[in-house]
Amino acid sequence: MGNYVARAEVDVAAPRRVVWEVLTSNGSRPEILFGARVSSDWRLGSTITWSGEYEGKEFEDHGRIVELEDLQEPWRIVLTHFSPLSGLPDVPDNYHSLRFELDEIHGGTRVTLDQDNNPTREAAEHSQANWAQMLCGVKTVAEREAAAR
Repeated sequence: MGNYVARAEVDVAAPRRVVWEVLTSNGSRPEILFGARVSSDWRLGSTITWSGEYEGKEFEDHGRIVELEDLQEPWRIVLTHFSPLSGLPDVPDNYHSLRFELDEIHGGTRVTLDQDNNPTREAAEHSQANWAQMLCGVKTVAEREAAAR
């Protein structure tokens, strides 16, 4: 596809373990990914699916967990991602990599998400806006869960 990378970041006032649990949980949360249902067993090499509705269209995106590290710095999750809504063939060249990194900062956790393989600068900017919205949802859920503990 392309060499453009979409990057989104958010600082979360919650411990890294809480943020990790939010990112690696199954089910649907209205605040995250437009309420998409996430399903995986969260093991290295496992499949992951995201399903729901986006802009009035049903979707089921899919990928695989290619890196999962919560013991060494920085904590990270790397997933492949393909969306049939792209209209592109389901072949490896049309997959994105989603790289989440969780770094401890004073008062919480910084989450950085990079999505590669965007075909144009405009596509990367569109993805960046969607991922920024998703990370705001992660922030909301993680801070709420941290406060409840």
